Amino acid sequence: MAGVDGPDRNAAAAPQVSAAAADRAPLVAFVTDADSDAVLRETLLAELGEGAEVRRGDVLAATRALKRSTTPLALIVDVTGVEQPLSALEELALVVEPDVRVLAIGERQDAAFYRQLTRGLGVLEYLFKPLTQEMVARHLLPYLRQGTSQRDRHLRGGRVITVTGVRGGVGATTIAANLAWHLGEEARRHTVLLDADLNSGAAALLLGARTANGLRSALEHPERVDELFVERTAQPAGERLHVLAAEEKPLDPVTCQPGAAARLMAMLRRRYNFVVVDLPARSTPMAREVLDMAHQRVLVTDASLAGAREMLRFAAIPNAPTQSRRAVTVLNRAGQPGLLSEAQIREALGEAPDLVIPWLPKVVPAAADLGEPAARQRGAFRKALLRLAQDVASIRTEGEGEEKMGLLKRWFR
Repeated sequence: MAGVDGPDRNAAAAPQVSAAAADRAPLVAFVTDADSDAVLRETLLAELGEGAEVRRGDVLAATRALKRSTTPLALIVDVTGVEQPLSALEELALVVEPDVRVLAIGERQDAAFYRQLTRGLGVLEYLFKPLTQEMVARHLLPYLRQGTSQRDRHLRGGRVITVTGVRGGVGATTIAANLAWHLGEEARRHTVLLDADLNSGAAALLLGARTANGLRSALEHPERVDELFVERTAQPAGERLHVLAAEEKPLDPVTCQPGAAARLMAMLRRRYNFVVVDLPARSTPMAREVLDMAHQRVLVTDASLAGAREMLRFAAIPNAPTQSRRAVTVLNRAGQPGLLSEAQIREALGEAPDLVIPWLPKVVPAAADLGEPAARQRGAFRKALLRLAQDVASIRTEGEGEEKMGLLKRWFR
């Protein structure tokens, strides 16, 4: 990665950032000591111009601050005195936007630590103290001027989670919308909910968000689309939650050009930590391209015999190249009168579903009618959504807490 190989010295010195990032600070640095503070101020602030700033604090302070503020284009963090710097950087990675350029400073001088940061976590460069102006200008400033290589931009990105109802009307859209809401608003991750049903999708309605016609243009004319276009098309549904959806006429087909969905997903992954896709069960070119980029699939069924049959068929679809485990199976509306029991569904599937969500006729429909997430209310539905978030996103929260499963090798996956 660029932290090992170094930036391209022949690249133009002009910043390579999209117009969509114009409102983000060019740099925020967190340092723990006065000497490093002075060196960074003297070397970087005049060069980077308005918006760049240096603050006092370590990587833990940076994480706390960025949970509640906009991610800068570049970030310098100090790991001095932090007992578990790798874990601290993993935690930081979960609260900043995936395209941020991260550089680190600290007191450790061993090569193994340097390799862990730059190769394992994707930090662009690491410098040990004491800092000098020459050291900062030579090793950090080039990254801040010109960004990272295209290779690094391709490798980093948010996590793609698809949610598919194996048959119509099983509640997959409700689960996708509430999962996205939880990741964005409670877990404080930059999240976008993509409704891949352009003609009859209801994801935006469930979150009280608007739809836009830009999604159709992104699929039919991908050559016209850039990151600024996508960012303007995604509609806000919260501070860190956006919705990308459309309301095309019911009988007006949308033609997805080859590679258009993959291009759109790549742009979304550079902007968001999580891309939750409400993906219909229909076989379309868009669906196939999205599935090929999925890190995790979620399959939803009701307690019907037809649903169990379709669950088996969809679960047999091979994993995507980026998918490390099988699809997560969800039995929704368990206990609904007139349908099969949990034991009968377990027998039909040959195993128990990974998650069971009970039938809650007084909770979920009422929240949907109001355009509010049902997971906001404490109860069985919220409890199930928290379990799903832990399973597919390695996050266990009641507000701000989180569970990290193993050593996450990312800025980002």
